[in-house]
Amino acid sequence: MARVKYTPEQIIIKLREVEVLCGKGSSIAEAVRQIGVTEQTYFRWRKEYGNMDTQQAKRLKELEKENDRLKKLVAELSLDNAILKDVNSKNW
Repeated sequence: MARVKYTPEQIIIKLREVEVLCGKGSSIAEAVRQIGVTEQTYFRWRKEYGNMDTQQAKRLKELEKENDRLKKLVAELSLDNAILKDVNSKNW
């Protein structure tokens, strides 16, 4: 079975669908089955995106991407700094 990669907006829409279905009397297991994901996936999504709207989810993903980029920059600069210190400490 092929894995589907959902965007944060799609995940939030699916979470709202489950809420609506549960409000109409369905159990969580039935509602999750109707949206086409496993219960484990549903609870993981709910933990991460439970009380967000789509704009907040977009902003979260943008911040995570920027954070990853900045971490890479810091790692590269730290490596460059360590190399320069090593070269500088040796007597030529």
